[in-house]
Order: sequence, then C-alpha cells, then structure tokens
Amino acid sequence: MKRIDDPYTPNAGAKPPVLAGREAEMDEFEILLARSMKGRPARSMIVTGLRGVGKTALLNEFRERAEHANWVTIELEASKHDDSLFRRQISLGLRTALLRISPRAKWDEWLEKAGRVLSSFSLTFDPDGTISAGLDVSDFHGLADSQILSHDLTELFVSVGEAARAHKRGVVLLIDEIQFLEQTQLESLIMAIHKTVQRALPITLVGAGLPQIAELAGDAKSYSERLFTFPKIGSLGEADARKAFADPALSEGVGWNEDALSRAIEVTEGYPYFIQELGSAVWGGAEKSPIRREDVEQSIELFEFGLDESFFRVRLDRATPLQAAYLRAMAELGPGPQKANAVAEVLQRSSRSLGPTRSELINMGLLYTPAHGYAEFTVPHFDRFMIREMPHVLVPEKRTRKKEKRAD
Repeated sequence: MKRIDDPYTPNAGAKPPVLAGREAEMDEFEILLARSMKGRPARSMIVTGLRGVGKTALLNEFRERAEHANWVTIELEASKHDDSLFRRQISLGLRTALLRISPRAKWDEWLEKAGRVLSSFSLTFDPDGTISAGLDVSDFHGLADSQILSHDLTELFVSVGEAARAHKRGVVLLIDEIQFLEQTQLESLIMAIHKTVQRALPITLVGAGLPQIAELAGDAKSYSERLFTFPKIGSLGEADARKAFADPALSEGVGWNEDALSRAIEVTEGYPYFIQELGSAVWGGAEKSPIRREDVEQSIELFEFGLDESFFRVRLDRATPLQAAYLRAMAELGPGPQKANAVAEVLQRSSRSLGPTRSELINMGLLYTPAHGYAEFTVPHFDRFMIREMPHVLVPEKRTRKKEKRAD
C-alpha cells in the first residue's frame, strides 16, 4: 500500500486515528468539567501508566474536549527544574489563559486583579517584568509575592479561578510527565487545587505520569487521594485492539483478515504505541487488501527495528555503563517486577552497593517500584530490547579506592 495513505501514527504523543479503549477516562473528564462549571467540583485526575500506553494522546483528547466546552487549556510538560523555571512555566501559561478569557482592552476588575497577582508572582523570579509585558499592570503587593511557592501559587490560582468564574469560563492545566516535578512543586500544585476546590472555582488540574505518581502525590500531601482519582491505563483488550488495528485501515478501504488481526494483537500485546508501529510496518509491506497473516509475519523485523530506533534506544542512550548493566541484568531475569537483591546477584554485587544506581534509574523514569524491594521497567518489552541490544550480561568491574585514586 502507498505510504502516503498510511493511516497509522507511530509518533510520540500523536493522537491515533482511533482512540480505542479510553471511553471511561474521557467520560470522567467531561463530568469533571461540567461539575466544575456548576460549582460542584468533582475529583480531578492524574492518568497513570507505562510508556507507550497513550497517556499523552489522551491528554491531547482532553484538550480538544475542554476547548469544545469553552474551557481555557494550559499545556505543560514537566521536567526537573528549579522553582524559578517552574514559576516561569506556570506564569506564561496563566498569562495566556487570562488573555484568552478576554482581550486586555476589555478586562474588568476580576481580570485586573488576576493580572496584578500574576505580575507579583512573576516578579519573584522575573524582576524585569518580562512575563507581565503586554498586560500593562503593576504588581499587587501582598499577594503571591511571599516567595513561598505553595502560598503564592494558591493565591494565583484563586485569583485566576475567580476571574474565570466571573466570565463563565473554566481553566484546566494539562500536565504531562507530572512525575518529574520536584516534591515542593507537586505539593504546591496540590495545595493550590485544594483551595480552588474548597471555593468551588472552575480551575483544575489534570495530569499524566508514570505509575509512581500516585505514591509521589500521596507523599506530597496525604489528602491528594481525596482530591484526585488515579485511573490506570494499560494495554488494550482484544476487542479494542482489533478496533485500533482495523478501523484506521477501513478508512482507507483496506481490510484485515481475522488471522492477521489475531497475530498482530499477539505481537503487540495490545499496547497502543506498538499497534501504531506495527500497523505502519504492515501497511508499508502489504501489497493489497485484505491484510494477511503473512503480511504481519514479514513486518515483525521492521516493527522491532522501528521500536528499537524510535522508542527504546533513545532511553538507553541516557544511561551510564553501570546503569545499562543494571537494566540488562533485570532483562536477564525476565519481564515483570524484579527484586533488587536478585538483580545484584546477576551483577555479582551487593544490593546495597547498587542502591544508588537503582534510584538513578527510577529518577530517570526508566524504572518504577510497584512494591517495596521490587523494580520494573516503565517501558513495555524493554527486557526484549535489552537482550537484542546487549546479548550478554556485562558484569561491571568493581572499582576500589586505590584504582579510583590512580584514575584521578
């Protein structure tokens, strides 16, 4: 089939042609918005799941639905930044939100107040007033200028929420990779949203992150589990996976044999990103409709090559030799959660000596801890990739203080 007609989208965060199996999360999001506009806030949500299950694509769908409902959306991708850069991200987003609620020339007292609070919040890291440029407001002394992030962010959210309510609008922050926020930043966001819920203001937060985010949020504020739901999304069931494979092809007049669909689902295990990658590989290799099992079989090597280049290797490339050895040792033990001491045995090291390496991999988002003492890959099939990439476990040489001194 022609590549130009390929209906599959194997790109990071790209919305798939068919967003199958996520109806419950989309319904929950629409209820959240509707209740917030009625002054009856529902619990917000942080969607959790492994890499490649479609969290970013779901956030993009949330954005479209929110804007259709006349909400103002702010999209952020979290990263490990200090508080000043975090404040800048929030400030730029809320500045845009205020201007989308109403053009500057038509601001009333509510928007004027929100603009001044934003100016004060911004001046704590932006003394030149760059963030406030174009708003033509002076800072509002005494509000959002304490330089205590949780306090200032709460006052800013409340003022923006009050302005949005006065204009019968809502504001939703959509934060991807939310697990990368520092604890003080996550805690501040939770406290700010908590206050807007108490005041029934139409400003809310919806995030997406790796599985550990529920625990991180609980550590930041114990009441977060009463403030948020943490829907977990994963691989698609058989019916939804069939839909994700078959419906895009049908839109181009191409069918799938049942046997081909069964094999494709078996290969991908229903993971949404893998479906897009394999679907695209099969499309490029199949000569005619309907797609047959043989077409799938002949595309598996290309499918794995595509995953290796675009999905797996970019993550391994960030790892040090010791970190890579740790990942390979985990792969040697197979898929699923692995005990820290079992990994250490493969590397002929003590579990204690490898503790920092394990923590580094968790902080990098390559591993997460599903239970105490266990770690698991955040990327499905990463164990298979590691075995392809590193056929043998490389036991790192133990460095002694004497050797380190000579190296220096």
